[in-house]
Amino acid sequence: MTEPAPHMTPEQFRQHGHEVVDWIADYWSRIGEFPVRSQVSPGDVRATLPTQAPEQGEPFSAVLADLERVVLPGTTHWQHPGFFGYFPANTSGPSVLGDLVSAGLGVQGMSWVTSPAATELEQHVMDWFADLLGLPASFRSTGTGGGVVQDSSSGANLVALLAALHRASTGATVRHGVDPDRATVYVSAETHSSMEKAVRIAGLGSDAVRIVEVDGDLAMRPAALAARLERDVARGFTPVLVCATVGTTSTTAIDPLAELGPICQKYGVWLHVDAAYAGVSGIVPELRELQAGVEWADSYTTDAHKWLLTGFDATLFWVADRAALTGALAILPEYLRNAATDAGAVVDFRDWQVPLGRRFRALKLWFVLRWYGAEGLRAHIRSHVAMAQQLAAWADADERFDVVAPHPLALVCLRPRWSDEVDADVATMTLLERLNDGGEVFLTHTNVGGRAVLRVAIGSPATTPAHVERMWALLRENHEFLATDFAAAAAELEAEREAQRTAAREAAERTISEAEAETAAAEPADVEPADVEPAEESFSPSATG
Repeated sequence: MTEPAPHMTPEQFRQHGHEVVDWIADYWSRIGEFPVRSQVSPGDVRATLPTQAPEQGEPFSAVLADLERVVLPGTTHWQHPGFFGYFPANTSGPSVLGDLVSAGLGVQGMSWVTSPAATELEQHVMDWFADLLGLPASFRSTGTGGGVVQDSSSGANLVALLAALHRASTGATVRHGVDPDRATVYVSAETHSSMEKAVRIAGLGSDAVRIVEVDGDLAMRPAALAARLERDVARGFTPVLVCATVGTTSTTAIDPLAELGPICQKYGVWLHVDAAYAGVSGIVPELRELQAGVEWADSYTTDAHKWLLTGFDATLFWVADRAALTGALAILPEYLRNAATDAGAVVDFRDWQVPLGRRFRALKLWFVLRWYGAEGLRAHIRSHVAMAQQLAAWADADERFDVVAPHPLALVCLRPRWSDEVDADVATMTLLERLNDGGEVFLTHTNVGGRAVLRVAIGSPATTPAHVERMWALLRENHEFLATDFAAAAAELEAEREAQRTAAREAAERTISEAEAETAAAEPADVEPADVEPAEESFSPSATG
């Protein structure tokens, strides 16, 4: 019988754990030396790996060596100071250490009884955050609702919809499923795609989605929502949920919660607020007004793992009525029964999410809050907002760029200007690729008003004003290079076309000349008239005889 492989002893773990922490610390210290975006081609990473799994265990030094050889070349460095793409995916020392402790404890926190600290610390931290963000009292664990840490805002959007369906059907969905032909869900064209995905997963199908018109700032129009709700109710549909967004993915547009809330209440429809990126900005008092009207929300989600120095996954999700959420999701097989649950004295977070199992995510949030404090987190948000406003001011003053959408937070959308002879979208995407290929910075794009624009999302923990200034310099330099290149190409093309036109004219002139010469050659020579007058013709009868 083969002997089992020896486990890593606590002393070996101590030794190699120090090596891993040293490796991470070294990585953070040299992260600016890497190209932001991975330079590998599809399949390159797998090509460096053996075709078969190892039969025998390997020394830990070999694993660390392969981090450098295999993993780093295939990594896009989200913590890089030149990372300006998508939205930030922050992490920090306290977050990593909190995750390490969570992994070391190995807690499965599905129920209160499986580790009371995993549940009660999470409840408490979520109450802290509700206070820090200025959320309504109903979202506290001491009220009718409460908060829970989800895996993502996509998951939060799904459970919000399931809770809304449960409430709209007065519980019938648990017994009979959904009525896909009658339920309706309301979004705008700017709403994150995860909401439509949630509609599909819930069994409603995409036909249930109603797209509400937006205004010039790309925010949902309350009057348009009211009109759609009124029309659907008159036609016998059941409006289930309205998804309002605070900080859309494309441009950080903000839907007017204070106006949408009363409309939702009038029609008895669940108002879910997706503030995945921007919600954490509420920790800064002067930015809290962006979420005015949040007290109308039935549920709310924001991601600490985007902009609040906490590693993925750490979505903060609240409901005002936890009974609707647990009513949709709770199920209690015999093997999970216990006295605390049966007594109704505790919260079991397995009933607040789709999966049964759950990690001790609250630990890293607790570590981050304890290390930075509220003021440290506010300073972090404020610094990025200030950098973004400086970038927008530079772009406003530069005739080569337009700022194309409001930018109250740390995302600025820029549309480069090009000459009329150039396909603007192709030129903009060419500029984007030149920037990303250069390795110093990484940006992404979106579409606003049917045209391609560049998104500059400032949020990496290592980014300083000097990095933003360098990115701005690269934008201008590459724009200037391409504009000059496009102008030269256009001039060359125009010269080629002019040469073709000239050649065509000359060819036409030659053809005409040749035709005239041929015509002249074909005509008979001129003959001088004779001096003898011609005889007059006379009529003779014999001529007809």
